[in-house]
This record gives sequence, C-alpha cells and structure tokens, in this order.
Amino acid sequence: MHRDGDRLVIEPVRKRGLLALLKSMKPLDEDFPEVADPPITSEKPLTRGLRDSHW
Repeated sequence: MHRDGDRLVIEPVRKRGLLALLKSMKPLDEDFPEVADPPITSEKPLTRGLRDSHW
C-alpha cells in the first residue's frame, strides 16, 4: 500500500512460491487415523473398457 499523489494505491502481495510456504508452516501436533489400504483385486480398473472405446 502506498500513496500516489492524492490517491492511496493498494496492491496484492506477491506470492512467494511453494517452497517458501512450506518452510513457513509449522508441524501439526495431531495424530492421523490409520487408513485401510487393501490389496487390489485381479481386475484392472484403469484398462477395463479401453479396448472398446472409440477415442
């Protein structure tokens, strides 16, 4: 924020980037719950139906 003659100019703050943001953050003092991670089945969900598509 600065004056330009009779006007007051308000400008946005520059973004510092991801690394600067991560360095400024403090560690969380929370425990996270366990996440169920079952093994995948024999079905291939990402390739199913791609052979029949008309892309």
